[in-house]
Amino acid sequence: MKKGLATVAQLSEFDEFIDARSPAEFAEDRIPGAISCPVLDNEQRAIVGTIYKQQSAFEARRIGAAMVAENIAHHLRERFQDKPKNWRPLVYCWRGGQRSGSFVTWLRLIGWDACQLAGGYKSWRHLVVEELAALPGRFDFRVVCGATGSGKTRVLEALGRLGAQVLDLEHLAAHKGSVLGALPDRPQPTQKSFETDLYGVLRTFDPTRPVYVEAESRKIGRIQVPEVLIGRMRESHCVAIEATREARLDFLVRDYAYLGDDVSDLQSKIDCLHGLQSNETLANWKALAARHELYTLFAEFIDKHYDPLYQRSQNRNFARFPRAPAFVCKDLSDEGIGELADRILREQQ
Repeated sequence: MKKGLATVAQLSEFDEFIDARSPAEFAEDRIPGAISCPVLDNEQRAIVGTIYKQQSAFEARRIGAAMVAENIAHHLRERFQDKPKNWRPLVYCWRGGQRSGSFVTWLRLIGWDACQLAGGYKSWRHLVVEELAALPGRFDFRVVCGATGSGKTRVLEALGRLGAQVLDLEHLAAHKGSVLGALPDRPQPTQKSFETDLYGVLRTFDPTRPVYVEAESRKIGRIQVPEVLIGRMRESHCVAIEATREARLDFLVRDYAYLGDDVSDLQSKIDCLHGLQSNETLANWKALAARHELYTLFAEFIDKHYDPLYQRSQNRNFARFPRAPAFVCKDLSDEGIGELADRILREQQ
């Protein structure tokens, strides 16, 4: 490897990762822990690209070089004045080209042992895609199943506190998975960012120990679960939570209480069920939302939407679900969920 260049296999050798791409590119996905130091901002990148297409490559470089020099000077002045002589940063752009190359040139002229990532962000992305096609096959997944309102995500969290290996896909996707699943305080990540985070979690697991994961469909909100992972989950051992309807209803009212804070948004979510429920049913549910009658509304959701959907899907999607050990539960309070998680761990040894 040429001096001043490094590969994704050498990431652990560096003190800091500098993302030289535009803020828009950085927002879509980046190497975990990277800081954003764009050599061209969003507008400047668009200007240079337009000049390149409409005039010439030389003119684009002539105009762009001044922008790049000014931005690098700003970063050197504002971000790196306190770095010691032995500081070793890795800089990357989209393909490992001129943007990161220019930055590395200046850092090395100063005296830091800066390196450019060969292949840039694309080499990182290639690694993530490659690993997500291989990693799921190494683990013994235990798929936690149960009708909506069974507290599956909370059970996963409790299992994690008890020392189990847990893959919480809904946390990574910032979505609870159902039509009502959007979170009020967390937007969903981009698909690429989700996959980067997923890779980061999977690579920490011990293949000799089981990994608990919640039963999911192929999509969590607008996030697509990688095909290899969903396939592996669907052939894995299952654990079935059989919570009573009363316990589930009490849990849903607590866990989704925030839906009552924005009636119009809740009604919009109900409208997403058009075609699955009659217009009369949807009108009734929107009226219940308007009156903040969440208990009655969720009871209707359970009886007319969630339970019929669950009964149709689990046997079809998860091959071992019919033989899953059942864990009956009448209490989905925090204490009850903790006891349920403890039972699952003890009986799954």
